Amino acid sequence: MGRQLPPFAAVKAFEAAARHKSFKHAAEELCLSPSAVSHQIRALEEYLDTALFERDGNHMALTLTGMAYAGKLTGLLDLLDDTTRSVRQAGEKPLRVLCTPGFAARWLVPRLDRLEFGDRVRLRVSTGAPCTDFSRNDSDVVIQWADTHVPGVTTEPLMQSGRYPVICPELRQRENVRTPKDLLRLRLMYDETDDSWAEWFEAVGLSAPDMPPGPVFPNCELATTAAERGQGVAMAYDAMVRDTLAAGRLERLFDTDTIPCVIYSVAYAESRAEDPMIRRFCEWIFDEVERAQSAINRLSAAE
Repeated sequence: MGRQLPPFAAVKAFEAAARHKSFKHAAEELCLSPSAVSHQIRALEEYLDTALFERDGNHMALTLTGMAYAGKLTGLLDLLDDTTRSVRQAGEKPLRVLCTPGFAARWLVPRLDRLEFGDRVRLRVSTGAPCTDFSRNDSDVVIQWADTHVPGVTTEPLMQSGRYPVICPELRQRENVRTPKDLLRLRLMYDETDDSWAEWFEAVGLSAPDMPPGPVFPNCELATTAAERGQGVAMAYDAMVRDTLAAGRLERLFDTDTIPCVIYSVAYAESRAEDPMIRRFCEWIFDEVERAQSAINRLSAAE
């Protein structure tokens, strides 16, 4: 069956009159005459075959049916208005994305040229864990660390990754690093989030070794950057350093990974789940993650 939709002009006239409780004020809002509003409402009553207003001389009042119908129409028209505004503004407003420095530099920015509306993405970088309180972070989408759930926020896990040690080629050659035990005589980079060194050493059979001293960074990105500059060895997430390894600025040490975990997720306000730009951005970023994983799978199969 097709939709049974009443004349839209009549619906607008009735909803405005019911909301203002006045034909005159409804006419002013709609730029019509009061008689035109009255005519539209009578046309709607004829279409519905029921009275929506009780009329007594110059006095008018909603019938019970009219009250129920008006209550539902106001919500529907507000939703139509919001949806229409979001579609019209999608071509005008930027999409504001908040993320960590590491995610922006090592993963997102190198891929933005493949995003159809990439020139309208305004990146905001957080020095700590990005805030997912959308009432105060002035962002449309947050790429957050892990996948912490917050009431009123939709969280979609984006990527999983294990960790392994990385070192710059010059330092590896100079220190003649050949076995995991060799790392215990080098400077190791630690990060406050979860450096995973103890987990990795246990995985290679060196449980609870005496860890060498080294700087402690607030996040893994700074530790990885220090390793690029030859200052020591860092634990890096595979998903974040593949391009750096391919460019030869870092080398992976050994074949052991830590157990993979969710390292980033996409978050946005539940009320904006159908926002066109947010949906397009989410579709693109998940496609990019799948593209990167497919490339790894093809490489592994070739080897």
